Amino acid sequence: MPEAAMTAEEITRRLALEFPEAFNNRSGLSILEVAYGAARVRQGLRKGSLRPGGTMSGPVLMRLTDVSIYIAILATIGWEPLAVTTNLNINFLKKPAPGALISDVRLLKIGKRLIVGDITIRSEGDEDPVAHATATYSIPPHK
Repeated sequence: MPEAAMTAEEITRRLALEFPEAFNNRSGLSILEVAYGAARVRQGLRKGSLRPGGTMSGPVLMRLTDVSIYIAILATIGWEPLAVTTNLNINFLKKPAPGALISDVRLLKIGKRLIVGDITIRSEGDEDPVAHATATYSIPPHK
């Protein structure tokens, strides 16, 4: 298997520079590890993350899903800020505990124009998935 094109530290630094509104100290996001075709990302509990009933909100899980696959893509193909989500399908499986979430991404297809990934989200410290998603990203053509 090829080596990752970018390290977790490189991706963190670039995201903070290019997307400061989404990837900053207050976002609660941290990259735990990356590899070619994979990533593990943590979303910490932050104000506004909970919905009535004391569970993590759906938008928080969807954001983690989208950010996580983007990180796996960057680790695999290198810095490509114009890659965009073309499809995201998420299934909420279990009520997540009010706390940190861990996302594990596995890229299933790495093509020249499309990348498809499988994302599993768990509450930190729990092996049972709280959500499962698939997502497709479009990679812009290189001139």
